[in-house]
Amino acid sequence: MYDLAIIWDWLGFAVRWLHVITAIAWIGSSFYFIALDLGLRKVPHLPVGAHGEEWQVHGGGFYHIQKYLVAPEAMPDHLTWFKWESYATWLSGAGLLMIVYWAGGELFLLDPTKAELTLFQGIVISALSLTLGWLIYDRLCKSALGERPTLLMLLLFAMLVAMSWGYNQVFTGRAALLHLGAFTATIMTANVFFIIMPNQRIVVDDLKNGRTPDPKYGKIAKLRSTHNNYLTLPVVFLMLSNHYPLAFATQNAWIIPCLVFLMGVTIRHFFNSMHARKGAPYWTWAVTALLFIAIAWLSTAPMLDTYEEAEARPLTAAEQKFAGAEGFEEAYHTVVGNCSMCHAREPSWDGLHHPPKGVVLETQSDVARHAKLIFLQAGASHAMPPPNAIQMDPEARKEIVQWYRAA
Repeated sequence: MYDLAIIWDWLGFAVRWLHVITAIAWIGSSFYFIALDLGLRKVPHLPVGAHGEEWQVHGGGFYHIQKYLVAPEAMPDHLTWFKWESYATWLSGAGLLMIVYWAGGELFLLDPTKAELTLFQGIVISALSLTLGWLIYDRLCKSALGERPTLLMLLLFAMLVAMSWGYNQVFTGRAALLHLGAFTATIMTANVFFIIMPNQRIVVDDLKNGRTPDPKYGKIAKLRSTHNNYLTLPVVFLMLSNHYPLAFATQNAWIIPCLVFLMGVTIRHFFNSMHARKGAPYWTWAVTALLFIAIAWLSTAPMLDTYEEAEARPLTAAEQKFAGAEGFEEAYHTVVGNCSMCHAREPSWDGLHHPPKGVVLETQSDVARHAKLIFLQAGASHAMPPPNAIQMDPEARKEIVQWYRAA
């Protein structure tokens, strides 16, 4: 229980759980308010300044909601703000990024077959890219393009395509997709923190001081909120992509998320049209299905180095630490004997065409690189190998534990 790897893994589990909880809250409120906004009806006898109203039923009761396009005549006594869902999601996501991809960067962040980077260099690229992405996007929105939302969305898509390609040049496939998700999520949360909330505070302050609020602040906030609405589903896909090597460990891994962003647009367009009572554009179903089929086809080209290339590649500093530790030879033969039938470049297990999770365990560098995962999956726990595949001897698991602790 006192192994740092175990404590660290549980810490990651706790932060990941927090991230999922807060993301559900943020996405739920975001989708709800977009649907509410699109479903508003303009009816007679609305209060002064009201833009529309909607009646809803849920949980055994009726709700009567009215929206003021700029603001009501006076500040209401009770006002609920929706901001912490966004902030908590980003903060927990940033914490998870640090735990998994910075602290575990030698395995999950850096790919020595793509770029020879130190862990510090990889972390700097990781952090700076998220910051620069927001600054570029924000400048575009504040330019004259803010009055041309369609062109602005196309430029945003082009930036996401460029970042997808760029991340795949320096990071592992898994880290590249995750960082593209973090890049997009940073834009979304920064929209809330730097634009939407300050603009709402200006309107509230005007109400408190008896001034008539300027409608431009609501218009600016609405543009950013719309961007967030269309970016949400692709971000969810990218956050889950680390579970699916066919999405991140293939030759075309940088193209796949680009098509996912287009799928996000088609899916949200369908629901937004429905909520706005503009009919059901079922053509979006066909486009979404075709995009998904294209993604599945693109994923059939795996991106793994050959056995010979892995053997010839010099070991990284982290790999040398584990390959040089006492008990490595015994642990290596144990892993190869129990795991390589599935975790091979060409798995011999029936029905497997690619190694699970993209994890290959054949060469000494493979085993040394994945030391922590091997320890957690086959040493500290009995998760691997699956009991219906092979029964690993308790002594073999003990060898893995002793080797890992020695390193």
